[in-house]
Amino acid sequence: MQTDKFGFGTQIRKSPFFDATIRWGATEFSVYNHMYIPRDFGSTEQNFWNLINDAILCDVAVERQVEITGPDAATFMQMLTPRDLSKLSVVQCKYILVINADGGILNDPVLLRLAENHFWMSLADSDILLWAQGVAVNSGLDVKICEPDVSPLQLQGPKSGEIMTALFGERIMELRYYWLIEIELDGIPLVVSRTGWSSELGYEIYLRDGSLGDTLWEKIMAAGEPFGLKPGHTSSIRRIEGGMLSYHADADINTNPYELGLDRLVNLDIEAEFIGKAALSHIRDNGVNRKQVGLFIEGEPLSGPNTTFWPLIQRGKVVGKVTSAIYSPRLKQNIALAMVSTGCAKLGTKLEVSMSSKSVQATIVPKPFYDPKKKIASI
Repeated sequence: MQTDKFGFGTQIRKSPFFDATIRWGATEFSVYNHMYIPRDFGSTEQNFWNLINDAILCDVAVERQVEITGPDAATFMQMLTPRDLSKLSVVQCKYILVINADGGILNDPVLLRLAENHFWMSLADSDILLWAQGVAVNSGLDVKICEPDVSPLQLQGPKSGEIMTALFGERIMELRYYWLIEIELDGIPLVVSRTGWSSELGYEIYLRDGSLGDTLWEKIMAAGEPFGLKPGHTSSIRRIEGGMLSYHADADINTNPYELGLDRLVNLDIEAEFIGKAALSHIRDNGVNRKQVGLFIEGEPLSGPNTTFWPLIQRGKVVGKVTSAIYSPRLKQNIALAMVSTGCAKLGTKLEVSMSSKSVQATIVPKPFYDPKKKIASI
């Protein structure tokens, strides 16, 4: 594969696994957190079947880490999120929201607590390093905030546990869902967590020395070969089936947690004065004007994910937009996440989807579309 076909430049960073992904067949890239991410290794549908039947290894080094350390790290971390962190144990992870003063979502990272005063936020696509450093300036708290040399891979799928056992031995099977362990693989320093962006059984493997990226990738692929491991990319099909958010698509700075039904990530009764507390209290008390819903979209199978927000229309009036849409070959159905006005958010409501070349009918249905209690991922 000739990399000059992609138009790569020096202003966008390459991950430690970049050369390996080229060797293993990456055909398309996009940019996420100022870094190239592989988006295609051939067939998107085959990538989905590889994920749900066997396992895939994904370069997600774009999930950059914001590291918060120092004597006041725990206090500062609570300032950034409305989720109660008082019971977050060392070596535990939590899915959190980072909120601005207006209650808008700036990011939805996974938070990892490596030590009493040592945290990583594993980011979606936005510049939370700059936000955290800005908040720290006038916080009066003793913290250090930086981006460490940490680059994650995702090993996801039903056979990921067997592959991890081949790599690390039986002790890795003791790792619980949303917990982490610091470990080495033949001298390569790692953090491993039972997390991932796939709604499947999976692990994230955080490399702590970028110079060893190529070596780590090849070791994992070699261990996974007997189990059918394939190189892959994060599956839009599976994450939409699982109702998982994609920041900038399904949520942004103008979206609040209540619109997404993420009330469980907001704890307004804690004593801590986190950023956005007053705004979120006001939103809770006054309600929201729109809500996220699931949709079944009629018509022929979509050829790929939507690349624009499709307007949703009821009786000639725009009442919302489709944020993420895809065809699920397992469900044999076009499925989508959408944001609609609260008056149109009732299950069973019929809406019209206005695509660029045609209009089709859609029906509001429950979400997630598959494995709603996430039993698969938390086995």
